[in-house]
Amino acid sequence: MTILITGANRGIGLALKRGYEAAGETVMGTRRSGAAASWLQVDVTDPASIGAMGQAMAGRPIDLLVCNAGVYADKGQTLATGYPAQMWADTFATNVTGVFLTIQSLLPNLRLAQSAKIAIISSQMASDTRAPGGSYIYRASKAAALNLGRNLAADLKSDGIAVGIYHPGWVQTDMGGGGADITPEAAAKGLMQRFADLSVATTGCFQTWDGRDHPY
Repeated sequence: MTILITGANRGIGLALKRGYEAAGETVMGTRRSGAAASWLQVDVTDPASIGAMGQAMAGRPIDLLVCNAGVYADKGQTLATGYPAQMWADTFATNVTGVFLTIQSLLPNLRLAQSAKIAIISSQMASDTRAPGGSYIYRASKAAALNLGRNLAADLKSDGIAVGIYHPGWVQTDMGGGGADITPEAAAKGLMQRFADLSVATTGCFQTWDGRDHPY
């Protein structure tokens, strides 16, 4: 199985990459600097960079694409004076547009594989059932990623490509902080099982890392 993971240089992405490598799978990871044997240099906010990734992967089937790259820039912003317009633009460029352009660029590779899968890492903060206030930009971007995944699932079902959207848990990363609930390795182990279970029959699902269906 050939797997490509965006934002695989740290946190959940790196734990996923290492987990799949330990299982003997062929894994390519993206990071913003430093191409190497199992790494592609990609900036998901740059359409030209994403296009170059597509060219580098031309003709290679991808069985599983994990759209993991993401940012949480508005932590601690205040409603009265925070959330500047550029922060909205930059966050959506990574968390939403970057996801779409990555999938669009690698769609030929997914169509070359049999029963290909796309996993979009969103968040429980995308759900309208969890709206305690604050973090407006991150919440809105992850809700958009959830909506994007649901609609891609509808359009790609006829191609036999399944799309799942996932909450990875509150993870001990730079984004989640040291007080978070689980380690990146625990999140990766759960997510790997979720990806294995994903099929056209369950396409469009929104699930947690530990296998629970999450309300939209």
